[in-house]
Amino acid sequence: MLFNSFDFLFFFPLVALVFYLLPHFIRWAWLLLASYFFYMWLEPSLIILLMASTCLDYFCALKMEQINQLKRRKFYLWLSIGGNLGMLFFFKYFIFFTESSRAILAFFGIDWLPEMSNETYSFNKILLPIGISFYTFQTLSYSIDVYRREIKPIRHFGKYALYVAFFPQLVAGPIERAHRLIPQFYKKIKLDIRSIKIGITMMAWGFFLKLVVADRLGVYVDEVFYDPSRHRGLPLFIGSLFFSFQIYFDFSAYCTIAVGAARVLGYDLMQNFNKPIFMKSFGDFWRRWHISLMLWLRDYLYIPLIRKFGTTKAMAAMIVFVCNGLWHGANWTFVVWGAICGLFMLLEASTKNLRHRLLQYFGISRKSLGLRLVTWAAVFLSLSTSLIFFRSPDIGTAAIYLRRMVSLSSTYVNVTQDYLELALCFFLIIVVQTIHYFKGNDKVYELVTFRPVQVRWGIYLTFILVIVLFSVNRQNNFIYFQF
Repeated sequence: MLFNSFDFLFFFPLVALVFYLLPHFIRWAWLLLASYFFYMWLEPSLIILLMASTCLDYFCALKMEQINQLKRRKFYLWLSIGGNLGMLFFFKYFIFFTESSRAILAFFGIDWLPEMSNETYSFNKILLPIGISFYTFQTLSYSIDVYRREIKPIRHFGKYALYVAFFPQLVAGPIERAHRLIPQFYKKIKLDIRSIKIGITMMAWGFFLKLVVADRLGVYVDEVFYDPSRHRGLPLFIGSLFFSFQIYFDFSAYCTIAVGAARVLGYDLMQNFNKPIFMKSFGDFWRRWHISLMLWLRDYLYIPLIRKFGTTKAMAAMIVFVCNGLWHGANWTFVVWGAICGLFMLLEASTKNLRHRLLQYFGISRKSLGLRLVTWAAVFLSLSTSLIFFRSPDIGTAAIYLRRMVSLSSTYVNVTQDYLELALCFFLIIVVQTIHYFKGNDKVYELVTFRPVQVRWGIYLTFILVIVLFSVNRQNNFIYFQF
């Protein structure tokens, strides 16, 4: 089920109403039933994979707790890792792997793998389960934490299943940790009107970011990325900038709705963004962007690579960023995007001392406004350029986009034939970023909830009117649904 659908507008109030009417001891069952219904709404058969992952990790965690022998505990750990990553590989990466392998073998004159169009093979019909990358990482973190004895396994199967399937964050995160979310399912939730107001306000802000801002930017982005060979210069540059904001507003919209929905039900999900557009460096950006994923990669990939396998920090960082790219999609464009981001990080780290010496030599303060603005612009433009690979369907198209973007032979920017819409896009970016600068997504509700009742209701009605009148008239999936 999509958050930005009429189905959800009926589904969520019903879930919340019944939740507060039920006694505490069976609320988990209602939420689990609602979560499975939410996930099955678009494709019922995919629930089998979600339940298989749930059962596998529940069983392996209990075994790892019962057994003291290290070798046997490792067996169940690798059973969990292998089972989960095996499902993820088959449904998300199998076609990518076979096509890439065929291309490599063909380069050496070897015709080993059959064509995908062969009737014997129907790999193209493999359906990518929604949210599989998110819930796979969430269940894996549970198994690994149990193996490390950082947490004890939960014996209540239903509440563990709810941890895996909790509908607000099931499809596109944030990727929660067991030690943070599971204990909340044991707490007795009391009706808290203030908390419900905050949650609804956050959900409304998320809908505004998605329907009014991100989807509006997407109209321009779709036009220039559809066939970049039709454009040249400035419109392609604007398209890359718009996509940077589109993906941020789109993904943060989902996470804000998720956090708000959980807040209405009395639960606290982690914030996935911390004003990433106002980063001070590449490293600072990745500490602010998709926080739950980057923390996961740090704790379960980067640190083990260094401590257990003796990998250098530079090599470990490159592996992490390539995996980060591949996590986003089974395409070489994502691999290239991840590698570029990794190279930016390595370049920044390796030139740190040199840059500091140059600043001292020229007498420039690291805290000067001019230097901060130049640094911000360089980082933002570099990241926006790398996202061209993220958005393009293939590397060839990305290359065409980059080649034609650097040409300044055209300054015609009104590719959608509507100057008012273009101006509105810039205006909305400025408004949202101003709000984010002072409040961030996690504190937006403070602009509303602490005001007099008349002002508060005036803001509510105005906000609803803005969403109704200015939302883009097309139902777009959230970008991260495909991951």
